[in-house]
Amino acid sequence: MRHVLVLPDRDAAEEVAGELGGRFGVAEEPQLVRDALAGEDDAEDAQWLVVVEDADGRLEAPALDALAAEYEGWLEAPWLQRG
Repeated sequence: MRHVLVLPDRDAAEEVAGELGGRFGVAEEPQLVRDALAGEDDAEDAQWLVVVEDADGRLEAPALDALAAEYEGWLEAPWLQRG
């Protein structure tokens, strides 16, 4: 299973990625991906995604969503995830 947390900027994404190991014991380094908003060229207008692989399915969506919310982000619903 893959979880995608959407954050407002790179700093928030990096902080969340750092928190995942301490709070949830995520051993594998999460992937950070810049997600430019449609029609926006400026890096300031980009959201950042933190992609977390959860092969064992042990991470709980409400807890991940709460972590993202602390940084003004959210957990993308699984049915909205793009390949």
